[in-house]
Amino acid sequence: MKILLLGKNGQVGWELQRALSTVGEVVALGHHSVSGLCGDLTNIEGLRETIRQVAPDIIVNAAAYTAVDKAESDRQVATLINATAVQVIAEEALSLGSWLVHYSTDYVFGGTGEKAWRETDAVAPTNAYGATKLAGERAIVESGCKHLIFRTSWVYGTRGENFAKTMLKLAQSRTELKIIADQIGAPTGADLIADVTAIAIRRACQTPEVSGIYHLAASGSTSWYEYAKLVIDFGLAHGLALVTESVMPISTSEYPTPACRPLNSRLDTESICKTFSIHLPEWQSGVIRMLKEVLGK
Repeated sequence: MKILLLGKNGQVGWELQRALSTVGEVVALGHHSVSGLCGDLTNIEGLRETIRQVAPDIIVNAAAYTAVDKAESDRQVATLINATAVQVIAEEALSLGSWLVHYSTDYVFGGTGEKAWRETDAVAPTNAYGATKLAGERAIVESGCKHLIFRTSWVYGTRGENFAKTMLKLAQSRTELKIIADQIGAPTGADLIADVTAIAIRRACQTPEVSGIYHLAASGSTSWYEYAKLVIDFGLAHGLALVTESVMPISTSEYPTPACRPLNSRLDTESICKTFSIHLPEWQSGVIRMLKEVLGK
């Protein structure tokens, strides 16, 4: 089985290189061309030709335009990467009879209420990023290719920057931190996403009728404020020299950004757990594991 992985250097893509290696032969591409193969989603013709040349059984697209605020003023490029390129990938997947695995976001929803979003709930993105990701989802579904679309949220990884690392860095120089407390979601590890993807691919290859959209996030929920407190408490407990004396909760309205953020990022994961017979751990376990790795504990 041959797998074409796009976006190999992102948080999820990095973990997918590991997880997918047990599923089949992985051709992993980043933004730069390698051996004549193009993984740049802004190069539509190069991307199309690469898919035809590799002729994979499975295409896993972990590449995306994820700069949420910048997308408000850079919508053309965000659309090119998150929608136009995805449509091309879906068209080529259909032509080859390949599976397409793609990652989306809770930002396709309006972000109101307190109930966890189900796959069948009405979508209503409130920012450009969410709108372009939704357009990508629709392009895949409308193409008719076999697909697994995983909507996730609050993704972090040990590789690269993440919220927890930022909090630890700030806590070393600021006596007070003000953190948003009215946005609720579940911090979800890139390693968890990658492992679930591998499980789902194996099942999908045996049972094509599982094709569809699924919500994939760690169990439980929290706010950025509570998330920050856990990270700082962990740092203090493990001997870090942190100077922060107080972590203050603030509202989203007190921290304006170019893009409107959803207050409710909860995702109902019942469907993915039942369909693929998986257990999704509580968000704290993944965050603590990541912190131990980052701090060498």
